[in-house]
Amino acid sequence: MQIRLDDLAGPEIRALLEAHLRNMHEISPPGSVHALDIDKLRQPDVTFWTVWEGGELLGCGALREISPKHGEVKSMRTSDAHRGRGVARAVLHRIIEEARARSYDRLSLETGSMKAFEPAQKLYESFGFMHCAAFGSYVDDPYSVFMTKSL
Repeated sequence: MQIRLDDLAGPEIRALLEAHLRNMHEISPPGSVHALDIDKLRQPDVTFWTVWEGGELLGCGALREISPKHGEVKSMRTSDAHRGRGVARAVLHRIIEEARARSYDRLSLETGSMKAFEPAQKLYESFGFMHCAAFGSYVDDPYSVFMTKSL
């Protein structure tokens, strides 16, 4: 697996992110979807990585700067065909490395509270993320789980 910075211009990443947004809207109620579209992922406060094997896109993830000492994990997605291969684990490791390189004190995230999000929650817990209150511009939402990790 190769993890690389991505400019979000390729058709493969476009398709994966469109599928991600569709899926989030299918399983989350209106107003409770916090996934970013391509334009928001291209903002200067976001660094975006893709995971490849050969010429095939396996997944993606992003790091958004909330403040000079606080980052947020965004857009974690593994293509359906490559689930269970450690793609999310690899990109999350890269995001944490970058957050440490930036001297962030804390890395946080929002994920869903429904059953479909349990594998993601378990992944984050395995990296030391703990449940926390809403952070940044988020508000409490029964469909969201907020997690944070001290770095």
